[in-house]
Amino acid sequence: MTSASVIWHVRCRPDTSPEDYRHVLDLLAGFTPQVQPLPPLAALAQVNGSLRLFGVDAGELAARFRVRALVQTGIDTHIGVADTWATAATASARVGRTGVLHLPDHRAVEHFLAPLPIRALHGIGPAQAAQLQRYGLHTIGALAAMDETVVCRILGGKAGRTLRARARGIDPRAVAVQKMPESTTESFAFDRDVCDPVPVRAALLDLAVTLGDRVRGRGQIACGLTLVVRLAGGATAERTKRFPQPSAHTEDLRIGTLRLLDAMAFQRARIRRLTLTAEDLPPPMRAPVLSSLSTMRGRRGCGWSR
Repeated sequence: MTSASVIWHVRCRPDTSPEDYRHVLDLLAGFTPQVQPLPPLAALAQVNGSLRLFGVDAGELAARFRVRALVQTGIDTHIGVADTWATAATASARVGRTGVLHLPDHRAVEHFLAPLPIRALHGIGPAQAAQLQRYGLHTIGALAAMDETVVCRILGGKAGRTLRARARGIDPRAVAVQKMPESTTESFAFDRDVCDPVPVRAALLDLAVTLGDRVRGRGQIACGLTLVVRLAGGATAERTKRFPQPSAHTEDLRIGTLRLLDAMAFQRARIRRLTLTAEDLPPPMRAPVLSSLSTMRGRRGCGWSR
């Protein structure tokens, strides 16, 4: 399946907040730039190039992504992996306990789809499923085996051809990559309220490193940073600063992050959660011009503006 499209359909829990959904998209962009959001709770990702980079198959890579999402953000995802959008989306609804269902070839796709109830096919509506069931087509396999002209008479030409093709594991739709997001966020929550500045600064430096890796991996650079600190009791403090010149250098991000924390001037504050956002990320096509300036500045040290 490496020569064909390898698609993830990532499905978030129904109670996922819009902020957490954006975190999922951020994490996906760290695995592949080929991401199509499907708001409010799903996304597609094409991972062909990522398989060569990470040196694992698509199912193992999906499992790694799922664990990272759980550990870093607490977000639970279910991932279907197949060579088409519709099959991957059908699979993501039936992943079982592992959270990932990988269908590596057409034989696996056929074996998975055939016994499923007709209503489980991605894209079929309740009325369409009821119509097919009235004609004795109760499973996806039965729909796949039925003559196309008969299906078209039942459902209409376009809908009949489309749904029968999906029942056979065929879906020509490609992942429609959208522009990179203009910001990216990373958070860290302590197990308990923390007053000691040492672990707080260490956690912030880790967040800056993670953001730097992600922004550079997208071919982008950051024009500024925003730090949000959630305190015990639910109160928050927020500060934003801009770089005099855009940068994705880890050292620039680290220095800028610590200066944001220092500007908050906490006095024995009890801190529960840290959220760091890289702001105003220009499109990748502009990054080479801006990064040349950032590289020169990186050798001199960070010229963070107050």
